Amino acid sequence: MTEIRTPRLLLRRWHDDDLAPMADINADPRVMRWIDDGSVRDLDHTAQAIERWEEEWDEEGFGLFAVELLASGELAGFTGLSVPEFLPEVLPAVSISWRLGSPFWGQGYASEAAHATLEFALQDRGLDRIISISQAGDDASEDIIRKLGMAPERETTHPVYDYPLRVHAIDLTEFQA
Repeated sequence: MTEIRTPRLLLRRWHDDDLAPMADINADPRVMRWIDDGSVRDLDHTAQAIERWEEEWDEEGFGLFAVELLASGELAGFTGLSVPEFLPEVLPAVSISWRLGSPFWGQGYASEAAHATLEFALQDRGLDRIISISQAGDDASEDIIRKLGMAPERETTHPVYDYPLRVHAIDLTEFQA
């Protein structure tokens, strides 16, 4: 089983008892503001999403990690890797992303988890390039992207929701663990 420990976090595969706290995160309009059309997600949608994330682990050898706080055991959200099939123009690519519940914002957890995930991608999984896709205006995500050392690569438009997207990238030669 793939796990990563950072000073404050455990990045791990999903457990059954993660469903309710992840559904609470997905039901928060502040969290979902910059995701797809901005609508919140219910328990059933969250269960289906976790099932897909676990399938991606099995198929690709990477996926979205549940992010657990070591100090309390609380589920803070996720970070991880996925193939951004919704944006064919960047394929083949692997994208890093994150989603944390609002009580966990502003404490450096997303940056800590994303950095560990990027290191996992480039050093453990042997991927040579990782991208990140953000909606224009999502300054918090773009701050994390900058902290990861990712450089702007292109601007495009979401093929379904028609809002501007920014694609950033980093390759193995640019990464500093």
